[in-house]
Amino acid sequence: MSERIITLITGGSRSGKSALAREKALSYPRRIYLATAEVTDPEMARRIARHQKERGPEFRTVEEPLHLARSIRRNAPEADVILVDCLTFWLNNLFHHFRDEAVSERRRIESEISDFLKVLDEKPTHLVLVTNEINMGVIPGDPISRRFVDEQGWLNQEVARRADEVIFMVAGLPQALKGSESFLRK
Repeated sequence: MSERIITLITGGSRSGKSALAREKALSYPRRIYLATAEVTDPEMARRIARHQKERGPEFRTVEEPLHLARSIRRNAPEADVILVDCLTFWLNNLFHHFRDEAVSERRRIESEISDFLKVLDEKPTHLVLVTNEINMGVIPGDPISRRFVDEQGWLNQEVARRADEVIFMVAGLPQALKGSESFLRK
């Protein structure tokens, strides 16, 4: 068995991250798409439906808004690759569901993040992870938003450190930051 690879694809909104992640995951025979978004309103439901249509029948979809590490571990034996789209939605879900500033709620978020980072260290299967690059200059105006930006920035750094490949998407153009550029030359 070849070494299991973690690929992180980051960039701004609508930069082409998800399309590149799907393309990369299609090179594996058994593919799971681990979707983290939750339907919160009719417009979000339309976005999720569009993403489901774009990925088509080539993926088995698993919906998991909160317990990412547990879902990866549970599904890894049935997958040659798991595509997680996206870490930003996942972290947002954690903040939404555990929004109370009580120490116990903050520990739940920290525990989910810590477990996710552990599963990356375990490399149970090939992983393609999508995330948004966060806060490229604007400082949020409220404490919870600043905390989210801090957590997302820290999470992205920790994931990138563990990843074998890191690709930054700009206007649909992939920029290799870490690892092989061979995929980008296709």
